Amino acid sequence: MTSASVEDYLKAIFAIATVDSPAGTNAIAARLGISAGSVTGMLKRLTERGLVEHEPYRGARLTAEGRIEAVRLVRRHRMIELFLVRALGYSWDRVHAEAERLEHAASDELVDRMEDYLGHPEVDPHGSPIPESGRPFREPVWLRLSEAPAGRRLVLRQVSDEDPEVLRYLNDLKLLPGTELRVIGRAPMRGPLRVEAEGHIHHIGAELASELSVEAIGRGRLKGSGGQHGSVEEKTHVGE
Repeated sequence: MTSASVEDYLKAIFAIATVDSPAGTNAIAARLGISAGSVTGMLKRLTERGLVEHEPYRGARLTAEGRIEAVRLVRRHRMIELFLVRALGYSWDRVHAEAERLEHAASDELVDRMEDYLGHPEVDPHGSPIPESGRPFREPVWLRLSEAPAGRRLVLRQVSDEDPEVLRYLNDLKLLPGTELRVIGRAPMRGPLRVEAEGHIHHIGAELASELSVEAIGRGRLKGSGGQHGSVEEKTHVGE
């Protein structure tokens, strides 16, 4: 069981599990691109190592030790992505795959030096918060654009870093984290949303809209899926 394989599992469980729902075997398998049978065997070994609590037919959660390791890996990944963009001139659609490779080899000292060089940044190029070394970490749960009511002022906060084609498309539309926007119309039958951003009208499909995280600004906060508010933090994880 290689260190990189263990880290991939911990990061997958970290990404999937919520306060109310553990990470299911099929969800972990889909995220890692492997069979459910392989996941079951690995979860047993991770449980033996004290990194995971696994309940058959329900799913897995990270132990306190597992959370520490997962947050450390998330910190590495997001810091490396930002370093590649700011220091080496990578575009934001190319950094995920590089960071996936480098995160397993980078030392904590190297990541700390990247942080100092970058001026202690708070978010990566895609709007995801970067955990601080040695401090509790809370992963925000934003409102999905697909859930936002028409007319409300919104700020695009976070996008997934995993699909380069989507990132290039968003870049072409200038829909980047920090952009203000509002939904001005919805087509029926889960058709596209009409979104206004910086004076331009875009048609955003329902699938893409469900992957864009936004925060409502003004007139109180809105609830997202699962009853979570658009800016309430759901999961607390301790860093190193």
